[in-house]
Amino acid sequence: MKVVDYRNVEILRKELVVLKHVDFSLEEGEFVYLIGKVGSGKSSLLKSMYAEIPVFTGDARVMDIDLVGIKRKQIPLLRRQIGIVFQDFQLLTDRNVYDNLKFVLDATGWTDRDAKDTRIEEVLRQVGMATKSYKMPHELSGGEQQRIVIARALLNKPKLILADEPTGNLDPATGDHIVHHLREIASQGTAVLMATHNMQLVEQYPSRVIRCADKRLEEIDVQS
Repeated sequence: MKVVDYRNVEILRKELVVLKHVDFSLEEGEFVYLIGKVGSGKSSLLKSMYAEIPVFTGDARVMDIDLVGIKRKQIPLLRRQIGIVFQDFQLLTDRNVYDNLKFVLDATGWTDRDAKDTRIEEVLRQVGMATKSYKMPHELSGGEQQRIVIARALLNKPKLILADEPTGNLDPATGDHIVHHLREIASQGTAVLMATHNMQLVEQYPSRVIRCADKRLEEIDVQS
């Protein structure tokens, strides 16, 4: 099943064309790298997938939700099915790990306290952070914070994870661990699209690679 299906899509920011003639699809359980120079359109492509940037032309579907002309009331439903991993973590600094995750569950309609506790425990265990629920973000290393961000992205059992430079602020060894976690998540059936400028990671952990260049997307073979 296609989780993302873009055909002849044009993406604009402030009325300027960022990407055009975009043909791209992503299947369940697929792990794909998105590469390209700063300003080439990587973040804009990701933001279009969770309706942060509108899609005006072409055929664009995520989880079979039509993004062209999507209504405002449909956006929360779309975003509940997508996990987002940011480079700069975006954890709430005034509350501990548990409360950061609980905030997301509360905001997305979870009401059963036991169910929330169980789900938080599950995702923390999944990323190897089961003993850190009481910690404040500033008490965690960068790699630990990013694992909490991945746990947060997994809370609603998304069909798609969008990771925007998730290793950008991390040392190489920690970045390796984050990529390993994301690939493991993909192997369990969640599609993962990871934007990165780190070609060493791309070569070390080979997978399908899409490049943004000259306002186009192209599939490339980094092994050749």
